[in-house]
Amino acid sequence: MTNGAQALMKTLVDAGVEVCFSNPGTSEMHFVAALDDEPGMRAVLALFEGVATGAADGYARMADKPAATLLHLGCGLGNGLANLHNARKGKVPVVNIVGDHATYHVKYDAQLQSDIETVARNVSPGFVRTARSTETLCQDAAEAIAAARTAPGQVATLILPADVSWGEGGVPSAPLAPPEPALADDATVEAIAAAIRSGKKTALLMGGHSLREPSLLAAAKLAAHSGVILMAETFPTRMERGAGLPPVERLAYLAELATVQLTDIEHLILVDAKAPVSFFAYPGKQSYLVPDTCEVHTLVAPDQDITGSLNKLNEALGASQAEPRLQPAKRPDRPRGKLTAEKVCKAVGHLMPDNAIIVDEGITSSLMLSVMTEGAPRHDLITLTGGAIGQGLPNAVGAAVACPDRPVLALIGDGTAMYTIQSLWTMAREQLNVTTVIFNNASYSVLSIELDRVGAEQAGSKAKAQLDLRGPVLNFAEMAQGMGVHGVRVDTAEDMAKAMEYALSMPGPHLIEVMIPESLSGVKRRILPWMLRALPSLPLSVTRALKRKLAP
Repeated sequence: MTNGAQALMKTLVDAGVEVCFSNPGTSEMHFVAALDDEPGMRAVLALFEGVATGAADGYARMADKPAATLLHLGCGLGNGLANLHNARKGKVPVVNIVGDHATYHVKYDAQLQSDIETVARNVSPGFVRTARSTETLCQDAAEAIAAARTAPGQVATLILPADVSWGEGGVPSAPLAPPEPALADDATVEAIAAAIRSGKKTALLMGGHSLREPSLLAAAKLAAHSGVILMAETFPTRMERGAGLPPVERLAYLAELATVQLTDIEHLILVDAKAPVSFFAYPGKQSYLVPDTCEVHTLVAPDQDITGSLNKLNEALGASQAEPRLQPAKRPDRPRGKLTAEKVCKAVGHLMPDNAIIVDEGITSSLMLSVMTEGAPRHDLITLTGGAIGQGLPNAVGAAVACPDRPVLALIGDGTAMYTIQSLWTMAREQLNVTTVIFNNASYSVLSIELDRVGAEQAGSKAKAQLDLRGPVLNFAEMAQGMGVHGVRVDTAEDMAKAMEYALSMPGPHLIEVMIPESLSGVKRRILPWMLRALPSLPLSVTRALKRKLAP
């Protein structure tokens, strides 16, 4: 007779959930045993729950369907929470299977007993359920998968008590079809068409699934026909870009620079995006970044048909046959000399192979990445959607599992790398085609900038020590080798380019540790707060030139 875990495994695979990123414990052993009964399920072991959850996120971004995670009780779920937060903010479909104590064991309040549902609601507000019986388990699972796959995508958490898992009489459930997303209604389309016809300066702010080729081309037709500016949210879930695709300007991370981009916009049309706000609150500064003189319109919400709604707007404006502007092919020259963060980004743009996946968690060190890769061969860009660092390396694991025939380039800051460094072991174990570049500037550089921006007191030695990663300087090349990944440390542009050429030509995972100074240090660091404060009093042409120089 089939037990609950075996029936659950078949339910998952039948619904298209074919990969499980796992970090199991005792309560999940029947699920682990059931892996051998289902050849359609691939199991990928992670040595930390944050790697499993971040990998499931990266997988779904590239596969356009959920993976499962297998986590041990509330503590295991808690360890994976940060990257589930990033998945939630990115509207990414993930199915969490969280083991729990047997139902009759809960009353004893054993050492690992916790309120799993309360923990899960932080990242799964739309679907949290504890399976109550073996007979109903698979129906619960089918509903969890359907919830995860319902547009725009979400994290769904199914809590699996051990006795429900080992109980006999499990019956697999057929997949449930998620609802079809609807088009923007006629009144909304006509109101937005009228705003565009007004001739006032108009921009589309695009996010979520709108940054894929079909929607980008539809938006680019609108831009070519009506002069609408195309903008993307600061941290896109997945953005298709490069030669042959429409160029889109991303909003800057620094609120002062984003305000420069938005200041003369009179109509802002949201396409699977929300109106922009600053990442944090700052004394004496606005949190809401849309100018008072700008009217905000929502063309299409995340749960609607994005490309269809853009095409409907094009039809209303007579833009359907417009010729979209596409990014021409171009690459930066091969970098030379002493290594800097900008030269690392230049090397990436110079050498990037066709159809690559870039995972960007370089923080301040990757400020020049967009401009250095804009005309490179077409590629996908994954970014830090929820701001919880430690996403990049696990996302690279998941992306490589989802797309084994595509090269993955992970650009990672030294501070964020240490959150989920165990990802390297999984890359080695699975022989994933990932080239990781670690920017080692021995600093939490972005926090040094924020210390100035929030108006804190002059930092003394104790405060500065909290943002300094020297003493000792981390050695990522040696850490990589200790986990089975080929690792090298470089400090010249020539050696960086050679190391990348080697990594891209050889199968399996590679790590390149680049020893660089901080991107914003010395005089740049000292004048940045002054410059940001001065922006409102400067001519717009000057502020935009400064913005392009600092964060193009």
